[in-house]
Amino acid sequence: MDPQQLNFEAGQAQGQAQAQAQPQAQQAQAQQEKTNNLMDMASNAAQSAKETMTEAGQQMMATAQGAAEAVKNATGMNKN
Repeated sequence: MDPQQLNFEAGQAQGQAQAQAQPQAQQAQAQQEKTNNLMDMASNAAQSAKETMTEAGQQMMATAQGAAEAVKNATGMNKN
């Protein structure tokens, strides 16, 4: 086979390889973006849950303190 023909075929093969690699790279990038979006959503959900639990805990504490004060007042144990 002559060198020109070999060069031509090598160029063809390289072009085909690049054509196949490009969609795969685009798919990988799209998948990475989806993964990043899911991670952001999970992080936001975790932060929201943390804030909700903190608020619930504070409400429970305030309710318990109020109940303790009511018992102290009812039994005359309040020192005010």
